[in-house]
This record gives sequence, C-alpha cells and structure tokens, in this order.
Amino acid sequence: MKLAIKGGSPVRSKPFPQWPIWDAHEQHNLQDVLKSGKWGSAHGEQTRTFESEFAIYQDAKYGVTTTSGTTALEVAIRTAGVMAGDEVIVPAYTFIASAIAILNNGAVPVFADIDPVTYNIDSQKIEAFITERTRAIMPVHFAGRPADMDAILAIARRHQLAVIEDAAQAWGAKWRGTGVGALGDMGCFSFQSSKNITAGEGGILLANDAEIARIAASYSNCGRMPDGMWYAHYLMAGNLRLSELQSAMLRAQLSRYPQHLQVRQSSMQFLDEHIAELPALTPLEHDQRVTSHACHLYIMRYNPDALDGIPKDAFIDALRAEGIPCSPGYSIPLYQQPVFQNQEFGPFKLLLKDRMPREFNLPNTDRACSSEAIWLTQNVLLDGAEGMQSIVDACEKVIQNRHELGSFGAK
Repeated sequence: MKLAIKGGSPVRSKPFPQWPIWDAHEQHNLQDVLKSGKWGSAHGEQTRTFESEFAIYQDAKYGVTTTSGTTALEVAIRTAGVMAGDEVIVPAYTFIASAIAILNNGAVPVFADIDPVTYNIDSQKIEAFITERTRAIMPVHFAGRPADMDAILAIARRHQLAVIEDAAQAWGAKWRGTGVGALGDMGCFSFQSSKNITAGEGGILLANDAEIARIAASYSNCGRMPDGMWYAHYLMAGNLRLSELQSAMLRAQLSRYPQHLQVRQSSMQFLDEHIAELPALTPLEHDQRVTSHACHLYIMRYNPDALDGIPKDAFIDALRAEGIPCSPGYSIPLYQQPVFQNQEFGPFKLLLKDRMPREFNLPNTDRACSSEAIWLTQNVLLDGAEGMQSIVDACEKVIQNRHELGSFGAK
C-alpha cells in the first residue's frame, strides 16, 4: 500500500477529538458566576471550593490557585525560601516554564539529564549536581508519568533540600497510591489551554503543611495574610489570583476528568502493547510504583538506526500524512534555548551571567530532542480503541513501506 505522503490513501481521514471539551456544565457554572456579580476570587466561593476539591482529588490538604502553572512554581520556589543566587536542580527535558520560574526568583536552574526509559529526571544522577548553594529539587512528572519520588525524597532528606513537584502535566497521577503534588513540600499544576483540565489559563499549588499554604497564599494575594487587614501587606508579592469565572470552568472540567482519565489510560495501555511489537519504536517503560498515569502525552521512542537511518522528522511527516497528528516534541534541550545561550536574565543578568554554563553533557536529553521522542497529545488518546488501532496501523504502514521515503543511510 503506497504511503500517503507519496500519493497513496491515508490510513485515517477522520479527525481525532478536538480540545477543549465542554458542555452545559461549564455554561451553567459560568452563568451562576455572571449572575452573582462576584467575578473575583476575593469575594466569591468558586475559587475556594475548587482549591479544596482539587486538593482532595490529589490527596493534599491545601490548595492555592494562581494565574498559571508558571506562577504557581514561582510562588512555590519563593515559599521554599530559595534566595537569589541559590540553585534548584531541574531536568533539561521539560517546558521552559520550569526553569523560568527559577530564574524569576533570581535563582540558578541546574540542568540534570533524564532517565532514557521514562523521560523523567534521572534520580541516580541528582546528587552529582548538589552543591553548597543547592536549595531545592524540582522533579517534573513529565507527560503525566510520576518521577521516582522514593529516590528523590530520600536525596532531599539527606541533603535537607526542598522538593517542589512540577506536576503541570500530571492531574490524577499517583505514586504508590498517593497523588503527585502531595508527595514533596509543594506541587504545582497548570490549567493552560492544552492541559487535561483547562480554563484557558490558571494554576494551583498544593501543600500538606498549613504554614506553607499560608505563605503561598500570601504570595499569590498581594502579600496579604488571612488574619490581617485588607490593606496590610506582609510580603513582597503581587496579584496572582485566579478569577471566579476560571474556577467555575475548572470545577466543571474536574467533574468529568475521572472518566476522561480512564479513557486515556486505556488508550495508553493499548498503544504500549502494540507499539512494542513494531521495529524502531519503543514505548516508555512502566514503573510498578506508578499507580496512575495522567496520560497528558503518549511518547514513542524512535530509533532511526533500526529503520535504515530515516530521520525522526521524515518518519513524523509520513505519519502525519497518514492522518496521525504526532509531534517531535521539544526540538532543543532547555539549556540550548536562546534565553540561556544569550544569558538574557533580565534584572538578574549581572548576578547570574557567570553562573550559567552554555554547554552540558546530557546525552539522554539531547537524543530525545534530536532523534528519538515522538509525541501524541492527550486529546488523541480520547479516541478509544478504534483510534488507537489507526495509530498502530499507520506506524506499521510507514515502517513496512519506508523504502518510499528514500535512502538516508544508517547514522
């Protein structure tokens, strides 16, 4: 069968589910807020209720909403006592917000490599990056797969470091039965447009310690304290409050999330079983301690050497032509981003310019970006078994007919 990229018929012509998904529940909640006239969280009930509902869902005691996942991380870093010039260890294979949140506090992101079979921070290499200036570890539960929290928490205890979980992609993910975000000192989630629960923007910080939650809430609310006067400001802070309209949408999104999560998890299991049978493609490995995967992304590891040297981009182009909306993911590691290469650190440029190297030896991260990672987004996983079979069929078709793509030679 001729490849679609060469003029053949595609495996799939039906579109995958669009995102976001919404219904009358969002409309009803939004109308209630509109009619109430209480659109700001300082006066309404939706935000406080959502903070409690989401914290309970993730097994945490306290929730503090913010304007984004990025600002949630910024508040967490500040609340943890990280000072300008301190260091925070973070993986180099993640969205730039993980590192920018560190920089925005005048601290130094120290990039660590990822585990090649999970794409999470390699816990066995963390201690090599710890110095006298290290104050925190920021594991990223990448794609919704929990990082090795057993090892990370043990390292943090040995070195008296804070653990700030970047759980921006991990709603409903669990490690040994406990929700991520409730395992470290704080955990941060995002509700940006692409996320599995979304209000267009927004974020939340979770904690189990009442004092941590109190300080974090103050940092997100102009430095106010719950027992202080409205115009008394105790911390250097801004307005990072989520609106009642966004919280109303998030409550509706959260109410249907368990059903969506189950569909995504079934789709991931189907793909894991069938992708593993194909040459040149390998699913990420499953850790038995991961008792729930949020399935924000499905990631296949592509090996061009096993497919006549065909580059990842050429393989992806062929899959897209077959009707599969896949992505190469991050094309460069964080440390190669222009902001780091040019050391554009804003007001902290003089403080940090000599602290940030431009070159790193992180081979697993480099390989994931350049030649290996192929992503499928969470909305694709909502299509069920028929949709997942079309993905497998398209991969198989491209692999079997790879000679049509031309000769690239093994690398």
